[in-house]
This record gives sequence, C-alpha cells and structure tokens, in this order.
Amino acid sequence: MKYLLILTAVFESATGLALLLAPALPASLLFGVGLDAPIALVVARIAGAALLAIGLACWLARDDGRSRSALGLIAALLLYNVAATVVLIHAGLGLKLSGIALWPAVVAHVALAFWCMVCLRGSRITT
Repeated sequence: MKYLLILTAVFESATGLALLLAPALPASLLFGVGLDAPIALVVARIAGAALLAIGLACWLARDDGRSRSALGLIAALLLYNVAATVVLIHAGLGLKLSGIALWPAVVAHVALAFWCMVCLRGSRITT
C-alpha cells in the first residue's frame, strides 16, 4: 500500500500542478485540443487543485499501514481511478478526442485501479 500511495502522490500532484499552472498543456497532451473557453480553464484549474489534494492525502497517509483511514483512502482512489478510466475512454472513443497521453493515461488508471483492488482484497473497512 505504501508504494501505491507514494506513486499516486507523485503523479497526481504533478498533474494537479500542471493543471493549476498551465491547464492547456495537459489538456492538449490528453485530448489533442487546447482549452479555448475561459470556463474550461477554470474547471481545469479546479480539477488541478483536487488532484493536488489527492496527492497530498496520499503522501501524508503513506506510512499509515493498513489503518481504517488508509484503507478508506485506497477505496476512494479506487473510485477515482475507475471514474477517470471511464471518462478518458469516453473522451477517446465517444468524443473522438485523443492526444499522445490519452491511452497511456487510461492504462495507468486501469493499473492503479487494479492495484487498489489488490490492496483492499481481504481488508474490511468497518464503521
């Protein structure tokens, strides 16, 4: 679990910073198009802040072992990675948006979702 949290912290924080500072670049790499509308820039920056928050939470939880909080974070990461996979696949296949980083990002999110499931396997999150 520790390595999953560290890897997620690094990559999501980097992506979050990129979206906050230069949102058109990650959008172009993922979808092959820039962000023309001002609202698209605002939404991308909010997404960047959310990814930065995910990265920070993962970094701070990296040494928590299999605590209830760490398992809850892994469960949330599973939801995030599955949702990100679905959204990215829809962008590529349904909306015909595709940049150089789209399919590698899909593969990364699928792999991270699988890793989350492995970490949660056999664990019970109780209230």
